[in-house]
Amino acid sequence: MLAGKRILLIIGGGIAAFKSLDLIRRLRESGATVVPVLTKASEEFVTPLSVSALSAEKVYRDLFDLTDEAEMGHIELSRAADLVVVAPATADLMGKMAAGLANDLASTLLMATDKRVLIAPSMNVRMWEHSATVRNFATLKGDGVLFVGPNEGSMACGEFGPGRMAEPMEIVAAVEAAIADGPLNGKHVLVTSGPTHEPIDPVRYIANRSSGAQGTAIAQALSALGAEVTFVTGPADVSPPAGVRVIEVQTAREMLAAVQAAMPADAAVFAAAVADWRMAEETTSKMKKDGKGSLPVLNFAENPDILATVSQMKKGRPDLVVGFAAETDDVVKNATAKRKRKGCDWIVANDVSPETGIMGGSENAVVVIKADGAEDWPRMGKDQVATRLAAAIAEALD
Repeated sequence: MLAGKRILLIIGGGIAAFKSLDLIRRLRESGATVVPVLTKASEEFVTPLSVSALSAEKVYRDLFDLTDEAEMGHIELSRAADLVVVAPATADLMGKMAAGLANDLASTLLMATDKRVLIAPSMNVRMWEHSATVRNFATLKGDGVLFVGPNEGSMACGEFGPGRMAEPMEIVAAVEAAIADGPLNGKHVLVTSGPTHEPIDPVRYIANRSSGAQGTAIAQALSALGAEVTFVTGPADVSPPAGVRVIEVQTAREMLAAVQAAMPADAAVFAAAVADWRMAEETTSKMKKDGKGSLPVLNFAENPDILATVSQMKKGRPDLVVGFAAETDDVVKNATAKRKRKGCDWIVANDVSPETGIMGGSENAVVVIKADGAEDWPRMGKDQVATRLAAAIAEALD
């Protein structure tokens, strides 16, 4: 059920933290990868060594660990997961979440994530029934936070009542339900990403400037909404997302073949920067300079148009086909014409002029063009663009 899923587990500082060790084991038995985060207080109950040993992953503890910020910053850590789980969720953590505080790694991750959050409260019965906790619970529910428990029973303090953390297998079941309960549950979405490399000779190739970051973010956002994602990627700079089916290709023709083999799909998002041309005749030998200043003659042929091919399918066409248009001039005009010419439903257009810094950068500014007009989105991070686009796709497929 959880095979290939990535769970970010935040362990709060309560006596029930000892249950988190069994929870890690149970989640991994279900096929999940568990990335653990310890609060300072939780280290009074469980050790980083035991958590690391059971999860087989690095334990994250300090917001201001500069090595971690260089390699895996808190923004990336908060979003490179299918679900964020807080177990145990103490009264203190619930209060921070409800108030929007972010003064340590755990609370910052919870503020920065764009994924669903599931919490397992654990506290003394009087704390659970306190008016502040009641308010915080209502606030978090209204914010869309999911809850499992608390259960009723004997407390470590000797009192009896609601406040016990849910048992590990109850939490696993809640995790499975949360991941399966997205608006795209049961939908298959195809995403292409990255550049294609069209060989000139064994050491040279034609390609577009694409890191693959936007396509990867889109695949992650769709997966987080419950979609089964097939991710067809060229040689990108960024790693492919976890929890999706990844098909790696090099050339446009390989990408088209992979796309056709992955059909049928409910929706298809073509974010790849496919090279328009390839060598008409490939050579198996490296081209050499002749020392006389003469230039080699390169004969090009057009690559297949993947977006048009899928958009114009007579049988088995996805219900929604989304293309991308990287433009440098007359962005809306050119992208609108492209949508009509290709036959796709939407075009996500952006201005990739060098001065924008968008191509290969961390942000994007897009215009979503549909049959009924153009919607100009503000400049935002590529993860935010992906989240907004995934939500729009879910609404369109509903």
